Amino acid sequence: SQSQSTLLSIFSQEYQKQIKRTHAKHHTAEAIEAYYQRYLNGVMKNAAAPVLLEMANEVDFAPSLMARIVLERFLQEKEQAIPSKTLLNSMLRDPSQIPDGVLANQIYQCTVNDCCYGPLVDCIKHAIGHEHEVLLREMLLEKNLSFIAEDQLRAKGYDKTPDFILEVPIAVEGHIIHWIESKASFGDESSHQAYLQDQFWSYWNRY
Repeated sequence: SQSQSTLLSIFSQEYQKQIKRTHAKHHTAEAIEAYYQRYLNGVMKNAAAPVLLEMANEVDFAPSLMARIVLERFLQEKEQAIPSKTLLNSMLRDPSQIPDGVLANQIYQCTVNDCCYGPLVDCIKHAIGHEHEVLLREMLLEKNLSFIAEDQLRAKGYDKTPDFILEVPIAVEGHIIHWIESKASFGDESSHQAYLQDQFWSYWNRY
């Protein structure tokens, strides 16, 4: 009975929890070296095969995160130094910057086939979040409610702000609403707890 977007949001959150639980075992020195050697052997046999993507699926790890591990190890060997996060992120966003065509193609395959991680997913999440804020703004205008938006609050020098502060609070099902924060994701218990600590309690105390 649920929409596809709701189910995808629930799946994404559960998948990310699983990845966080297993993240450490994929980042040991032994695991990184094993993945890198498997990648080298794989592309040596067939450079056109989706070696990185298949390896990520086999070990049940996010393709974009597997791509990051192998790219970092490749750059470390090439530059004889640990690459900066800025350089890594830039190359993951735009694989054409990677000085190895085969690896660039492997990274690209991982990015476009990852449903929950990576630069492509980040862009989609950002766009969906912005879309929900626009819809919320339209609803507030439609109801003739007076509000101050986040960008206006930032211009006044506020650092942490909700999406909208209602200049005249309203009552909804017996609760007085002073501000609204839009989240384009499924609100499970752990998400609520994290948002409470990171954002909501400070809004509640301030506004």
